[in-house]
Amino acid sequence: MNFSYYIAKRYLFSPGSSNAINIITGIAACGVVIGSMALFIVLSGFAGLKDFSLRFSSYFDPDLKIFPVSGKTFTYTDAHKEKLKQLGGVAHFSEIIEERVFLEFKDKQKTAFVKGVAPAYSKVIYTDSILSYGTWLTGNNAQIVAGAGISMELGMGVEQVYTNFLNIYVPKPGTGIPNDPAKAFRKKTAVNIGVYSVNEDLDNTYIFSTLELARDLLQLPEDRVTHIELKLSPDADEKVVADALQSIFDHQIVIKNREQLNDTLYKMLNTENLASYLVVTLIAIIALFNVAGAIIMMIIDKKNNIKTLYNLGATLYKIRAIFLFQGSLMTVLGASLGLLLGFIIITLQQKLGLLMITPSLPYPTRITAVSFIVVFLTITVIGCVASLLASSRINKRLVKAP
Repeated sequence: MNFSYYIAKRYLFSPGSSNAINIITGIAACGVVIGSMALFIVLSGFAGLKDFSLRFSSYFDPDLKIFPVSGKTFTYTDAHKEKLKQLGGVAHFSEIIEERVFLEFKDKQKTAFVKGVAPAYSKVIYTDSILSYGTWLTGNNAQIVAGAGISMELGMGVEQVYTNFLNIYVPKPGTGIPNDPAKAFRKKTAVNIGVYSVNEDLDNTYIFSTLELARDLLQLPEDRVTHIELKLSPDADEKVVADALQSIFDHQIVIKNREQLNDTLYKMLNTENLASYLVVTLIAIIALFNVAGAIIMMIIDKKNNIKTLYNLGATLYKIRAIFLFQGSLMTVLGASLGLLLGFIIITLQQKLGLLMITPSLPYPTRITAVSFIVVFLTITVIGCVASLLASSRINKRLVKAP
């Protein structure tokens, strides 16, 4: 095997007897380099795009969120609260009361969701990171913080004095429509003291209020909530915490982590990543089979040398191994060079912003060890298969031909 490897290195780094052979080999090598570089750039780009897309969900979604197993609310008593405070792995938590409501400001109306939160909510979600202007809830039950889309649609700014009130309506439970439609709704008035911005969908969906305002609006008992949101400690084991939560609430809850809360987004990003990987890999396969063509041309060019080696006692297996090693070395070196060039390009993108989405926002990228491993294995496996197919062209008829 050392014999085959030695000759393969000589063939790889020594020019052929024909310029055409040298050009074909050079094109094949460039194909390997470009294919691995392109695949690495695509994977790094999608890793960055995934982080960029999920960054907004991390502003709004907690580490864990508790839902009732059935219905809209579940029991949450002082005993439950004490157990949550003592539960290891839970850094902060906030009770939530959430319901669809009808908003009216001056002569404009809109449907949205009110999200009543406890004071600790600002520790579960970093509210400073989503607040565009104004202030966060101060505990006054007549205050709300609206999404940027809701604020714009209703023409509702941040009120410094309590002059312009937002009317919040929620249907009363029951059957039938009363003679007086006004009696079909509960109503609360509040003042918008801040505007938050996460993404277009959320900005058009939620207004935040105190827990007491939402509870009073829905007439919920003190021991009922719709959700509980939790922030975990950095060293917390998510599964252990989830199991402990199920025990605390007698398995009457459903627990979702951030990925499960955004399962559609995660599936979409993973599908796009896989599709892009397969497309670029297909292009790389086409480019890498130039390696097979180059090896076949090299076999033709070295036909006399092959006969000599066979007559001197080299077996067909060792002769085939020469060209298999040659193609494999070309692939490994090309993949390594392509990864280096891809790494340099992605680093320049991160430092200099070579490609911009907007004048102030460079295209997001992220370099990961997985990208290096996936690219190297993909390119080398395809290249080695192409080299194996090409080297199999060597047979007894070739070495014994006159």
